[in-house]
Amino acid sequence: MNAEEIAAGRARWQARYDAARKRDADFTTLSGTAVEPVYGPPEGAAYPGFERIGWPGEYPYTRGLYPTGYRGRTWTIRQFAGFGNARQTNERYKMLLVAGGGGLSVAFDMPTLMGRDSDEPQSLGEVGHCGVAIDSAADMDVLFDGIDLAGVTTSMTISGPAVPVFCMYLVAAERQGADLSTLDGTLQTDIFKEYIAQKEWLFAPEPHLRLIGDLMEYCQAEIPRYKPLSVSGYHIREAGATAAQELAYTLADGFGYVELGLSRGLDVNRFAPGLSFFFDAHVDFFEEIAKFRAARRIWARWLRERYGATEAKALWLRFHTQTAGVSLTAQQPVNNVVRTAVEALAAVLGGTNSLHTNALDETLALPTDASAEIALRTQQVLMEETGVANVADPLGGSWYVEALTDAVEAQAEEIFEQILRLAGEGPHRIGAMTSGILRGIEDGWFTAHIADSAFTYQQALERRTKKIVGMNVHTGTVAQDLEILRISHEVELEQRRLLAGRRAARDEAAVRKALSRLVAEARTDANLVPALLDAARAEATLGEICGALRDEWGNYREPARF
Repeated sequence: MNAEEIAAGRARWQARYDAARKRDADFTTLSGTAVEPVYGPPEGAAYPGFERIGWPGEYPYTRGLYPTGYRGRTWTIRQFAGFGNARQTNERYKMLLVAGGGGLSVAFDMPTLMGRDSDEPQSLGEVGHCGVAIDSAADMDVLFDGIDLAGVTTSMTISGPAVPVFCMYLVAAERQGADLSTLDGTLQTDIFKEYIAQKEWLFAPEPHLRLIGDLMEYCQAEIPRYKPLSVSGYHIREAGATAAQELAYTLADGFGYVELGLSRGLDVNRFAPGLSFFFDAHVDFFEEIAKFRAARRIWARWLRERYGATEAKALWLRFHTQTAGVSLTAQQPVNNVVRTAVEALAAVLGGTNSLHTNALDETLALPTDASAEIALRTQQVLMEETGVANVADPLGGSWYVEALTDAVEAQAEEIFEQILRLAGEGPHRIGAMTSGILRGIEDGWFTAHIADSAFTYQQALERRTKKIVGMNVHTGTVAQDLEILRISHEVELEQRRLLAGRRAARDEAAVRKALSRLVAEARTDANLVPALLDAARAEATLGEICGALRDEWGNYREPARF
């Protein structure tokens, strides 16, 4: 790019920056030196290839979505939390909000993630252990008691039974008197990554995609601010994928959901802004920053060139980040505070829109109040003390960061080609990415590649060519064992008692009618969200709703691979 083109780009950026709202904050260094909101090539200098870097708020968005960076608004502090029953988790949410959290992020227990009620035999011993137990809309009422759902953004990390759980959340908001059209937040709903990595599905892929398409249509029409899909790379990375695999598999899944929306006749300029992303921030500092910057650039280019998006917001890749759970160690767990801080800083320098920081004890148990507060304070120290929010993309133009961004992007593009080849004929047709993903799931292609990467990394740890402090190097310590959070079996017994009482108090005829309507409409091409809402309002349980759909659509078993 020549000097004149760079100067014109800077002028465009300056005009947009001047017109944007900025935070009332001190944008100077600790010593009082004023810093510019963004930095670029020296005036009058040419920079070959600068169009791939560009300016914040301008295509291809390598440097961020907004011309102000974090000067306009900082990232949302969204601490992931959930344990025990709804009352206990409600207390944790209120603690986090009082301590400065900016949004809620709900972790569900295993029975809920699998669409099971707390009193089903498969739920025994799992209720409340890895998240909060939610059996019906009544639990959602308790979960958000005293929290204005119209005034706080709410993220829910659940995919298989995401749509019925979301309907229970809507019913809880209705009971608060909220205007549902104003609700804001994110629902994960990403079923592709379940087959690829996390393995928490209910049905075969096609019925899940039907529910996801119904949800996309419903939210676009009725709840336009709510993002019905958060495409998740986090679980793919936690399963053992490399940074490039996480990036490529996640964006490929996102392209699959774009193709789903297009197949429903939806306008990509309207539904694409409702897609968001969820990435892992691992401990390799610069690689993670490069991954985030490459993600924005790839998404913008593909949405414009392959899928025909023309509106800026349809090209934006908005993403939430969570620090890497898999990087935490049970040995010398206090070291995890350092790892989390480094990973969080990488996410911020990569331009994340919201962030969760893991607690030091999460490799051992769910976080205690004290460890959750340390995790929250980690973000607040970054935000308030370090100056990282003063300049947009402060590493932009770094020879290393730009080269690494290009390298990660190239690796991802190579993987996209492999997925499209799995689709067979017509890799350039709209729908080919979805076909390739489904073929890769059925053939075990994704699982095999992730397993290979995980094995290679494990070998490197055993050979000590990759080092983890406290685990395979520097193993001596004077630290004492941590006090960890233990979920009492009484939580499960109490949840079962609550569930039995709610079943006894509800109108059984209304429940049967709502479930019958749901099954009948599942046999048509009707949008199922209204029927699911009616079932939630009648206090049908999650297990009853998902069980009715399982009976209709069948279970899914992953093909055996040897």
